[in-house]
Amino acid sequence: MSDTSNVPTKMTAARDATRRILLQAGFFSLFVNILMLTGPLYMLQIYDRVLSSSSIETLVVLTILTFAMFAAMGALDFARGALLSRAGVEFENQLKGLTFDFTMDAAHAGGGAIPDRPLRDLRQIRQFVASPAMTAFFDAPVTPLFLLMVYLMHWVLGIVATIGLIILLVLAVVNERWSRKANESAQQTSVEADSMAGAALRNASAADAMGMRRGLKERWLEKSGGAVDFAVNAGDRIGGLTAITKATRLFLQSAILGAGAYLAILQEVTPGVMIAASIITGRALAPIETVTTQWRNFALSWLAYKRLDKFVAVGVERQTRTALPDPNGELEIDHLYVQPPTAKKPIVKNVSFQLEPGEALGVIGPSAAGKSTLVRALVGVERVVAGEIRLDGGNIAHWDPNALGPFVGYLPQEVELFAGTAAQNIARFTDDASPEKIIAAAQAAGAHEMILSMPDGYDTDIGEHGRRISAGQKQRLGLARALFGDPVLVILDEPNANLDSDGDAALAKAVQGLKQRKATTIIVAHRPSAIAFVDKLLMLSNGETRAFGPRDEVLKKIAPGLVSSFQGTGPQIRQGGAENAN
Repeated sequence: MSDTSNVPTKMTAARDATRRILLQAGFFSLFVNILMLTGPLYMLQIYDRVLSSSSIETLVVLTILTFAMFAAMGALDFARGALLSRAGVEFENQLKGLTFDFTMDAAHAGGGAIPDRPLRDLRQIRQFVASPAMTAFFDAPVTPLFLLMVYLMHWVLGIVATIGLIILLVLAVVNERWSRKANESAQQTSVEADSMAGAALRNASAADAMGMRRGLKERWLEKSGGAVDFAVNAGDRIGGLTAITKATRLFLQSAILGAGAYLAILQEVTPGVMIAASIITGRALAPIETVTTQWRNFALSWLAYKRLDKFVAVGVERQTRTALPDPNGELEIDHLYVQPPTAKKPIVKNVSFQLEPGEALGVIGPSAAGKSTLVRALVGVERVVAGEIRLDGGNIAHWDPNALGPFVGYLPQEVELFAGTAAQNIARFTDDASPEKIIAAAQAAGAHEMILSMPDGYDTDIGEHGRRISAGQKQRLGLARALFGDPVLVILDEPNANLDSDGDAALAKAVQGLKQRKATTIIVAHRPSAIAFVDKLLMLSNGETRAFGPRDEVLKKIAPGLVSSFQGTGPQIRQGGAENAN
């Protein structure tokens, strides 16, 4: 979980930093738009001054001056584009760390789902701020200045230009109203389709093995097709209105020429005014057309901003954590209730126990007894609704997760490795991890020889999700990662689920090593060999404690025949008693 005490500060800082850059871009935009008048004014001078006077000198001076002004406009326009690009990057840089943390928190709250939508929303906003659509919003405020110039040329021309502007504004509003619902539906359906595809890809092997590909494909095609239909519908609406807007603007420019020609015939304006008024009117109406054309991009970015703002706003407010002393591993669970967000009632109910540093606890029970939910709560990734988890006397919720993490080792039921080398995964992607510590963790997990047998040893790239190695190798790498840095609290959820006899022996040795260095160890077990060296047993059923105490005493109550099996070496315990142990 992330520290969100400074969320308002970070959001405000992101907006303020972006606003400062956008204001600078707006300042440049003002001069860019003023210099846009260079072309019409040059043409006005050519028609009304140069041609009437036949002055070559005047033509040369006007041309040189026009070249200089266009060069300045180009430089300012480049500076404006660079500022807009940096504004988008600044907004993303200010919030991407916070957004990543909150996305990780949401993944915990969602029971393991990966809601990466906020990260994509942040990218969408950054791309929009740097896009040509943004320049139209800077150009639009200058439109009244252009209209004023047309009015100064002749009030009739000004009236025609104003009517055109009103028509384009009405079309822009209709465009927004007409396409909003289709855009929102397309976004929502697209997210659902992406979620379906992601789930299918994550479980591709199992899906193909059981002949599920066709069914999954049909479900995805249906949802994806719905998203495409909504997108096409929105695109057609926006495209139709964009075409109408463009045709209207071009007609209005022609209407200005027609009105100007009429006034020129009446000798109320010159031909140069007629041409210049048409060009200036086109420039005044261009931002409205651009906004209409880019409306889909704007609408999607606005939806992304609202989602991101809401996503950050619901972050859990927490005070900055005071640094606590390094823990020794004394663990106390006091009347604990755990309820995942997707559950209607607590899964773990009123569980209490205490472990001293160096003690090992085995957690057993039937399937769906709440074992994994319990240990997920112990490492802070499941929601505690009542009771406390205390480490060295302090509530674990009071720890800064980044500070506590190095003292905790966790091997989840489904081992999740990341793209990178074996060494990087063992070191938890810590940049300053020494090779000695990495190798020590692998040796403690009994994985050193296995890693050396890989194509590039510790530098072997295991691929995304560890796809290039076997399930047993993933399990042992995950165990090595859990043991990295000599954590004082180690929690192993079914650590021997994918291990062979050699792996079982390595696990037993690892547990013995943890006990020797006084690490508190909790093992969720379905196989007897995993609890051969534990000191205490906790049996859960329906999320409640059915038995807790020294291992042999608990076994006498629930499976007397197993007690004698633990008098020898743990890894060699026969498999036949597994069901009784569960």
